[in-house]
Amino acid sequence: MNGRASTRTALAITHVAFEDLGSLGIELTRAGFQIEIVDACTTNLPNIDTLHPDLLVVLGGPIGVYDREAYPFLEFEIELLETRLAAKLPTLGICLGAQLMAAALGARVYPGSDGRELGWAPVYAASGSVPTWFRPLLAPQLRLLHWHGDTFDLPAGTTHLAGTSRYANQAFMLGAHALALQFHPEVTVKGLERWYVGHANELAQAGVLVRQLREESGRFGPELEKAARLFWQQWLEHLFTHV
Repeated sequence: MNGRASTRTALAITHVAFEDLGSLGIELTRAGFQIEIVDACTTNLPNIDTLHPDLLVVLGGPIGVYDREAYPFLEFEIELLETRLAAKLPTLGICLGAQLMAAALGARVYPGSDGRELGWAPVYAASGSVPTWFRPLLAPQLRLLHWHGDTFDLPAGTTHLAGTSRYANQAFMLGAHALALQFHPEVTVKGLERWYVGHANELAQAGVLVRQLREESGRFGPELEKAARLFWQQWLEHLFTHV
């Protein structure tokens, strides 16, 4: 990723400020990307040049794809993603971002029938063969952070990458240019302190003790940060070699 990488740009769309790029932001900076962050809630999304950034990242948030009447900007995000994906440009969606990508590809997004998935758990490979760059997230001892109540059907034409014991569709890719992750490989132990405050009501309603979640984050988070660093590096290398 030398040479041209120093001029590359990444646009990140956020929904709540504390659900940020995390470890991905660190790796993008190391790779020489110029990063721009916009807030979906207040930005005039139709004015965004969907095709301009070298990489588009749509991050998570505590709302559903089907909440478009309450949050009209979701419709603009889906349209933006439809244009971006049709152009086969590098795109990443995490949690809500992955659900928006699924919707943009014509798949159904809906509340999960097996309840809220909130906490640390492994993901398993959806098939016997997964890309080399995805394998750091499949290490047997690794636990990833899950924080969602919705799920989605696998969009037509995509490759199923990973699932969990509760929800099968946790990750998919479209060609070599687009990746959707229902879980959160980007989180850091330090950054999660903001999540505990921002999602305090949700945690209380789910009966999750912040003290216990913090303890689990301290136990599993450092290994995730190491694995995620390798994953981001390998995925970015793959992404800009094959598109």
